[in-house]
Amino acid sequence: MSTETAAQTLDVKGQNCPMPVIKTRGAFDDLAPGEVLEVVATDSGSMSDIAGWADSTDGAELVEQEEATEGGEDVYKHYLRKTE
Repeated sequence: MSTETAAQTLDVKGQNCPMPVIKTRGAFDDLAPGEVLEVVATDSGSMSDIAGWADSTDGAELVEQEEATEGGEDVYKHYLRKTE
């Protein structure tokens, strides 16, 4: 998935638990139903933390997660769709 399909990108690189989830929740609240939020993090724990948050949140669908290397650092991308 690319940023062209995301309504908003949230950059939480350099932030550790629990900040990626807290900031994701805030940005997610601003989405309209059907829109996708891309979250870009460097905290490896964000893979399970954001997946867990999506599973426990009504109206949140985890569409995809990716792990990549950008500029020599591991980057974790999460795509969440607001369903309601």
